[in-house]
Amino acid sequence: MTRTPVLCILTILFAAALHAEPIRVRQSQGTEHGFLVIRSEGGEVIGHGDLIQTAHGTRVTSDLALHFKDGSLDDETAIYTQNGTFHLISDHHIQKGPFFKTALDMTVEASGQVTIRTADKDGKVQSQTKHVDLPADVCNGMLAPLMVNIPATTPGLKLGFVAPQGDKPRLIKLNITPDSTGKFTDVGMTYNATIFRIHLELGGVVGVVAPIIGKQPGDLYIWVSESPAPQLLRLEGALADGGQVVSVELSGATFNHD
Repeated sequence: MTRTPVLCILTILFAAALHAEPIRVRQSQGTEHGFLVIRSEGGEVIGHGDLIQTAHGTRVTSDLALHFKDGSLDDETAIYTQNGTFHLISDHHIQKGPFFKTALDMTVEASGQVTIRTADKDGKVQSQTKHVDLPADVCNGMLAPLMVNIPATTPGLKLGFVAPQGDKPRLIKLNITPDSTGKFTDVGMTYNATIFRIHLELGGVVGVVAPIIGKQPGDLYIWVSESPAPQLLRLEGALADGGQVVSVELSGATFNHD
């Protein structure tokens, strides 16, 4: 009996899920404090931030807090392990204030439990918890450590990511590929960087329709220093669906595309 196209597609998707693998640890993460600046697409400083990371054995806690001049906040705390490969334990992401079209309060647990909290017009908080079958390579809250562990020579890879869709979670893919190179200058010294492109693959009917109706999220660009000890330097793109394009970068550095 010949398989229908739908069954073939389901088989392929199931096989892909089985082969999802976390990123191998090449650069162990430790305690650090990074000072960040947020710029508009035109280069205006619109906020500042901190990346505070602590490590205890193979367990790492990372807190990225971005404070905008208009009072908005983007705060994400992720806990993960780095025992041979990176594995997410939990991620809590908050976005609120006028900079964001929609407020976000989402928690992703390694068990697959995803909780999204929303406020109604009266300010009453509603909480919805759903189960999502998470792949081993889910990367919420872990882009910074993962990007410095991806070789610049990689032909590309895909990672799982839980994105909010209203009050429900949606599992999508981040398609990561080397895009170009650039240079950054810090304290008078110029260094090379690899620029990775991250394309959000929505999947399903939504993924087919979104580009047609102009709802496909824009790509993100991540700068990583070319060094035996690589460092994430800069993120370019929108921080939320439908938001304005910004750059979040190390304070004091300047950047130029090759």
